[in-house]
Amino acid sequence: MPEHKVATQEEFQAAREELLAEEKALTRRGDELARKRRELPWVPVEKDYSFETEAGTKSLADLFDGRSQLLVYHFMFGPPYEAGCPVCSSIADTLDPQVVHLKARDVTLICSSRAPVDKLLAYRERMGWSFGWVSTVGSDFHRDLGFLYSEEDLRPFLEGEIPPTVSQMAEASGTDVLGYVTEGPGLSAYALSDGTVYRTYVTTARGLEPAMAYYGLLDRTPLGRHEEGEQTHWLRRHDEYGKT
Repeated sequence: MPEHKVATQEEFQAAREELLAEEKALTRRGDELARKRRELPWVPVEKDYSFETEAGTKSLADLFDGRSQLLVYHFMFGPPYEAGCPVCSSIADTLDPQVVHLKARDVTLICSSRAPVDKLLAYRERMGWSFGWVSTVGSDFHRDLGFLYSEEDLRPFLEGEIPPTVSQMAEASGTDVLGYVTEGPGLSAYALSDGTVYRTYVTTARGLEPAMAYYGLLDRTPLGRHEEGEQTHWLRRHDEYGKT
C-alpha cells in the first residue's frame, strides 16, 4: 500500500463534503446527458437482418420478444474463437442479473456474436449465464455498426507493435491476434414502434463502462483501478481467477 495523507475525522469530513459537491454536479450532468441520449433521432433499420437462436432463425423485430425496447451487447466471440473474450465475459457477468429487471421496464437485453450459436450456448452454460444469445453468422449486423473489421481495416494496427494485452486476450480466446481484433465490442439500442424497428443508440470503448460495474467500485477504493504500467490485463473469466 503506498504512503498517503493521514488526517483527522474532521479534516476528512471537510474534504469529503467538498468532493461530494463535485460528485453531485457530475450526477446532474449525467442526468442531462441521459436526457440528450434519449432525444437522439431514431434511424429506421431497413436491412433485413437474420439471427440464429436456440429457438431457430429470427428477425431483428423477433428479438424484442414482445417488448418495445431492445438492448444488444455485441460480444467478441468470432467464428475462430474457442472461448469468449475475457473482457466481454466480465461484462456479461454484470449484464446477466440485469435481464429480469430490464424486462420489468419493457426492455429485452441479449448478446450477439458471430460464432455459431451452438458454440455460444455451450460457453453460456459454462459461465452460468441465462440471457438470450444470438449468432449473426452470415449477417452484416456487426459490420454495419462498426464492430467488425476487415484485415485491410486493421493493417496499420497489425503492422505496428501489438500491445501485450491484445496478444494475451487473443491467446485466452483461442485465436490469433488478427482473429481476435477482427471483432469489436459494443452496445446498441432499438425501439419497435408500429411494426418498424429503429436504431436509437450505439456506443463502444469507454461508453461500455456502465456495464463494467467493477470499475465503478474500484474507483471508490484506496488504490482505484491500479492498472498503470501493467503489461497484461488483470481481468479473467470468473472461473479462472486463482489459476496459474
